Amino acid sequence: MGRPGKIIAVHLNYRSRAAQRGRTPAQPSYFFKPASSIASTGGELERPAGTELLAFEGEIALIIGRPTRRVAPEDGWAAVSGVTAADDFGLYDLRAADKGSNVRSKGGDGFTPLGPDVIPAASVDPDALRVRTWLNGELVQEGATDDLLFPFGRLVADLSQLMTLEPGDVILTGTPAGSSVTQPGDVVEVEVDAPTAAGAPTSGRLVTRITEGSVPFGDFGSKPSVDDLQRSEAWARWSSEAARSDAATPAPRGGAEEEREAILRPQRRGSLRPRTEPATEVETEQPGFVLTDELRAKLASVATATLSSQLRKRGLNNVSIDGLSSTRPEAKVIGTARTLRFVPNREDLFATHGGGYNAQKRAFDSVGAGEVLVIEARGERGSGTVGDVLALRAQVNGAAGIVTDGGVRDLAVVAALDIPTYSAGPHPAVLGRKHVPWDTDLTIACGGATVQPGDVIVGDADGLLVIPPSLVEEVVADAIEQEREEEFIAEMVAAGERVDGLFPMNAAWKERYAAWLTQR
Repeated sequence: MGRPGKIIAVHLNYRSRAAQRGRTPAQPSYFFKPASSIASTGGELERPAGTELLAFEGEIALIIGRPTRRVAPEDGWAAVSGVTAADDFGLYDLRAADKGSNVRSKGGDGFTPLGPDVIPAASVDPDALRVRTWLNGELVQEGATDDLLFPFGRLVADLSQLMTLEPGDVILTGTPAGSSVTQPGDVVEVEVDAPTAAGAPTSGRLVTRITEGSVPFGDFGSKPSVDDLQRSEAWARWSSEAARSDAATPAPRGGAEEEREAILRPQRRGSLRPRTEPATEVETEQPGFVLTDELRAKLASVATATLSSQLRKRGLNNVSIDGLSSTRPEAKVIGTARTLRFVPNREDLFATHGGGYNAQKRAFDSVGAGEVLVIEARGERGSGTVGDVLALRAQVNGAAGIVTDGGVRDLAVVAALDIPTYSAGPHPAVLGRKHVPWDTDLTIACGGATVQPGDVIVGDADGLLVIPPSLVEEVVADAIEQEREEEFIAEMVAAGERVDGLFPMNAAWKERYAAWLTQR
């Protein structure tokens, strides 16, 4: 792949990324990257000495195949000879110095890896391409071209209104949600493919290993500089608007590596789509906990009433989600929590956060197998918070259940689905009447209980419980033993025994219980 004459990059072009940034552009905007930033086969990329915020952005790169000037949008794709993978690296430490130009923050040597292979444009549908990014082997970005704000043909046409696009020029077409910060030693991989095309053509994996620079910046130019806004945008922890309002909030303690672990942790439960409206708090999931099939089976074997008793013995009296009813009260719900928060409707905020690929849609798209999506709606029943389409999406994903302390639209259809849905009741109104979908994967309140991502949710006809992951094994073990004791007590009562001294058991009855156990 030869060195291009021009590299033109689009600022925002995926709905998921626009939602993450908190703004959706009406028209595309662009910046240039120098040809010297190309690294045609990936390899190593130095994070400059004294910097901390080198971020990856996996993208689809268009390669122009013929001189192109003033073409119509419907003819723009014909000017593209091929597509390949790109990683549009950026150094947030130099954004302030650039004053919006991106010259230094995006223009460093090696900041634009391309390749390794080119997919011929004639062999693929531009609306059926996919880009994926892996960080140290974990999938952190996935975007399809049906999520684009501005299709490829429109980009080519728009740029060709003012300049001639020449053979070999490259257009970087934007990145989906999930871009974040790298550290020395990290390996970033990007791949572009057409999974539904004949032969499923692919660019192959574009691999870049991050190294630590050793040459400091001199005193004859602007030095790297970061603040909480740049950190929040680089780490993709919340939208730009939220970051500005929270600019006084310090970054989590413990260094950049701990910060990244905290931010990425919720997406490591199996979701293909990363969280894109993250919380301001970060220590939410119990490290190392796995809700195994064995634990699920044990939880399924005992009633929530018994589990509630065991939690109460441990001083946890406020772990029930109250006031909700289930579409399938006969079904047991067991899973780890994913969370979604709605805030009260405000018309200007709904205009920026209510449409497009908003937090609600992202939550239902990303909820994984065995997870329970728990929604904070402040107990407001005057609007739907989930309807038939989104409930079906959660079911198709394999989710274990949906819990909302707000209303449900299309209740008859939702109730006919296999997935249990707990709610405060039906309501025909759409979301915008009472709510703005705001953020995901953070600590929320639902039905009077605090729920954190990764908490274990157990529900049946008696209600819903929130169990801290660190207590699950001991709580369920003691609950199983409690129900054995209660089975014995029930047998004795049925045989005519008095409850005095039996319920609860005194020493004599405990001896008889031990003998009863040996006969089972």
